Amino acid sequence: MDEEIVDRSEGFGERLLGLLLDRAHLMPPQLIAPLIAEEMARVGGRDVSILLQDYAQELLVPLPGTKLHVGQPEPMADSPAGRAFLSGDVIEVPQADGAVRMYLPLLDGSDQVGVMALSMSAVGDDDRRLLRRLAGLVADMLVTKNAYTDQFFLARRREPMSVSAEIQWTLLPPLAMSVPQAELAGILEPAYRVAGDSFDYALNDTILHVAVIDAMGHGLDAATMATVAIGAYRHARRVFVSLAEKYTFMDEAISQQFGPDHFVTAQLMHINVATGELEMVNAGHPAPLLIRDGRVVRQLESATTLPVGFGGEVPRITQHSLQRGDRVLCYTDGVIEEHVTGGELFGEERLIRCVERLGQEPPGTVRADLRRLSHTLKGERGGRTTDDATLFMIEWHGGSADHLAAFA
Repeated sequence: MDEEIVDRSEGFGERLLGLLLDRAHLMPPQLIAPLIAEEMARVGGRDVSILLQDYAQELLVPLPGTKLHVGQPEPMADSPAGRAFLSGDVIEVPQADGAVRMYLPLLDGSDQVGVMALSMSAVGDDDRRLLRRLAGLVADMLVTKNAYTDQFFLARRREPMSVSAEIQWTLLPPLAMSVPQAELAGILEPAYRVAGDSFDYALNDTILHVAVIDAMGHGLDAATMATVAIGAYRHARRVFVSLAEKYTFMDEAISQQFGPDHFVTAQLMHINVATGELEMVNAGHPAPLLIRDGRVVRQLESATTLPVGFGGEVPRITQHSLQRGDRVLCYTDGVIEEHVTGGELFGEERLIRCVERLGQEPPGTVRADLRRLSHTLKGERGGRTTDDATLFMIEWHGGSADHLAAFA
């Protein structure tokens, strides 16, 4: 039987993607922006802008660069760029001259890097498909080049940042992740002065590993302690020990490095993304909230465990079962211990009211809804954030544990 002849010639789209990839390989970071603008022009794109999320998650700020259109920052709320960023969808806005302004989310995996905006004289389905793929490649390029330049960091920074905040932002994983079985997002306040709060996560096979921590104190001392705690947590996670042993690893690291008068509160979780079974250790941390259909059903209580660093006994593991669509909201004490007008503590009840008020609106992505909650809480406390205040939300979708089958 004759072998089937396969056409391996390059089509226009493949050639364009290949050119962008080949040229970007050894290109220095400062030339990435003009390269992107040049390649977009090949498909008829003009006035190209690369918009990156600022650290406070309030604005999308333009990346400066030759051949790029550098306009004003666009608000995350109530702007086409913001809608594209928060929803992950392409937004098209007709222009007065008959052109179309397109806003394409820049997705590195499921983490939103920013938005690419460009104008097209006309847009067809082939254009949309190609531009989505180009936007994905651009996102990967920006993430890769970001590892060895300060250019993107400087564009995102809107005010001076403390040394402790520099440490924490370097420590953090991507602020959001989404797979068919689960979705999560985190947010830190105050973005430019955060010190002791942090979070970490990893999806290993079907187990989602999560840690949310709050190191005592302020400034560099707290940031250093948080760094050691997260480092010990990652080490324990990567040698495949149990949830209880992760706590012990962290406890020993903090006590040996800082002595008996220092501690870190922590929320440690394992979530089986196939079954929704949740295991947790709560080491002196506020109990997470279980949110179902927009309402807080209950706190996820657990056995009492001493904060990390106090030499507590091996913790008891508490188990919970999630239903599809359930959300788990973790937070640090800075969220509820802020004083509002009149000196009253913000409190957990006020937090729950805010969660349920926003829960009456149609749900969006976890990242979009968590950002709305964070900014709502900030408004409720008069714009004040005197202590670190972290929110971290997980939504369990369920579904096949076979990730490849989920995309079939």
